[in-house]
Order: sequence, then structure tokens, then C-alpha cells
Amino acid sequence: MIEVKADGLEASFEALERDEDGVQALKDELALLKRRIDEGVIAGQRPALDGVKSAAGQAFVEQYLRRGVESGLEQKAIGSSSDAIGGYAVPREIDEAIDKTLVAISPIRAIANVVKVGTAGYRKLVSTGGTPSGWVGFEAARPITNTGTFTEIVPANGDLYANPAASQQMLDDAMFDVEAWLASEIATEFARAEGMAFVKGSGVSQPLGYLSSPNAVTLDGVRPMGTLQTIGTGVLGGFPASNPQDKLLDLVQSLRQPYRQGAVFVMNSTTATSIRKFKTTDGAYIWQPGMISGSPATLLGYPVVEAEDMPDVAANSLSIAFGNFKAGYTIAERNATTILRDPFTNKPYVHFYATKRVGGQVTNSESIKLLKFA
Repeated sequence: MIEVKADGLEASFEALERDEDGVQALKDELALLKRRIDEGVIAGQRPALDGVKSAAGQAFVEQYLRRGVESGLEQKAIGSSSDAIGGYAVPREIDEAIDKTLVAISPIRAIANVVKVGTAGYRKLVSTGGTPSGWVGFEAARPITNTGTFTEIVPANGDLYANPAASQQMLDDAMFDVEAWLASEIATEFARAEGMAFVKGSGVSQPLGYLSSPNAVTLDGVRPMGTLQTIGTGVLGGFPASNPQDKLLDLVQSLRQPYRQGAVFVMNSTTATSIRKFKTTDGAYIWQPGMISGSPATLLGYPVVEAEDMPDVAANSLSIAFGNFKAGYTIAERNATTILRDPFTNKPYVHFYATKRVGGQVTNSESIKLLKFA
């Protein structure tokens, strides 16, 4: 009996020694692993720092953009028939660079309501008439009230595209930053095209611009939905000779007070030059330049956005818009930009055909007013 117990105790000591050896071996292995990481031997396993490009983004640039290798890329469809015909989704880093540049260049995008959608179609329900209410006694019966009506708005849209080209020699050059070049080229072309469309687009295979929307002189609540109100200057192709700033006050006050919170003036630089000369009776300019670099100038206390696609002052022109564009104009765009690499059409150049579905339309015609020089 004593011998059996001694054997068990000895086995326990041996197991403990084996465990200690295993722990020490694990410590040695971890120390070696840490040393190899510090030396950069397996730098790929380091935790990524903030702002470091993703592996997917680097693969897209190095494999697809530079060499045309298509394996492992995410495909996007232009239509609904097949993903294979649509091109390849741009990685997040490039797409975000395009979006930031678009906001900086395209003035209407910066002040409008931008909605990201996952499909080609976008619909917005707008309530017209509201829901009536009434007063009753504490124990009185509650009569049935009328129900507001809803109108479905589908912003006009189309495919916005750019087709920049680079030589294969440039793409083979490691010093050529193809990512920054492509984002800049696409964003510049997109901003130029959509900036025009949001202001005066026809609505046929492109957004419907707010200047192309119906307009009338009738007041809110009387005009049909989607029709903007115009305020006339009383002079054909110009402002009145005396107190011209009063017409700007009429334009501001025509917008209901809830919409004036966040409202802006929109005009081109030529019109802005004329208005900057307006003075009050005591000789003070009504235009106030921004006090800080990058801050917008103000007119009658409201920011001024210069959009060069707005028309110059002329007979019956709609040269100045004032309103809350966040409430009044909706831009609906599909989430991702897609790119097709085309090395065949114009050899030895490689074209990058980039597309993005963008739509836009006035969704609240009470929140935007137009000054008409008539």
C-alpha cells in the first residue's frame, strides 16, 4: 500500500515538471515572436495604424489599375441583368477621396440633402396637407379628423461617367501615384457635370435642376407641389435704380421662418460682384466678407454660395436663389463608384471608365425661392 501511494506521488511531480517545461517553452516562443515582429520580419501582422490603406485597396491599385489583374475584385452591375457587365467597385479609400473632392468643388452638393442608396431606384414620400387637429372638452367625444395625402417623388437620375486615360508607361512607374491621380480626375469631371445638372439639368437621363423645375408667382399653399415661387425685381434684366437691396429683403421674407434657419443665397460670381456694391442709406455695404479664411461671405446675415452654373442677370433670368436646400433639394446617389479598365480602345493608353448613378430633384418647393429679373 505504501509503495502504491509513493508511485502516484512521484508521477504527480513528473507531470508538474513537464508542465513547467511547456510553460517555459511557450514563453521562449512568444519572446522570439515579439523579437521578429520588432525587427520587421513579419511586419504584416502588426496592428494597422489609423489611416493606413487597406489590403483590398492596395490590391485594387497594384493589381487591377496598374496591371489589369481582375481576380478577387468585387464586381458591380450597371444594370440588373448581370454583375459581370458593370465593372469593379472602387475601394473605400478612393471613393472617399472622390466624395470629399466633390463636396469641395460642387457647391450644390455641399448644401443639399445627399442620400446614399443601394439600388438604382430611390423614392421619397412627401406629405401634403398635413393632419388636421382640433380642441375638445375633457370628456367630450373625439370626432374623426381628415388624413393627410402623400405624394411619391422619384428624383430624375442618370449615369454620371468619366473616362480619363494614362499611358501604360506611367502605370508601370512606381513613383506615379495612380490612386490620387484617378480620384482627382474622376472627381473633377463628376463635379463639373453634376454641378450643372443640379442647377439646370433637364431631368432626362440626368438630375432635374431646381431652375428647370416649374415656377410661378403664386404663394405657398396655392402653387402645385414641385413648383417654385419667383419674386420679381420689377425691372426687366436688372434691379431697381433706388434701394435695390429691398428686393433681396423681399426674397428673404418670402421664405417662411422655419426654412430660414439654414438658408443660403446661391448666385454666380458675376451677380455677386454687382450685389457687393449695394449699400444702405448710411453708406454701409450689405455684403459682409468672411472674417476667417474659408468661411463664406454673408448677405443680410445669410451665407452666400457661388455656383458658376447660375445664369447672369438678364431679361427674365432666375439669377439668384435663396432657401434651405437641405430641406428642398435631394441628391440620391448609388453607394459605390465602379471602374472598367480599357487598355484596347486607344493603345498605348489605358482608359479608366468610371460610372456612378446620381439623381436629383426638388422635394420641397416651399423651401427654395427664386429672384426673377422681370
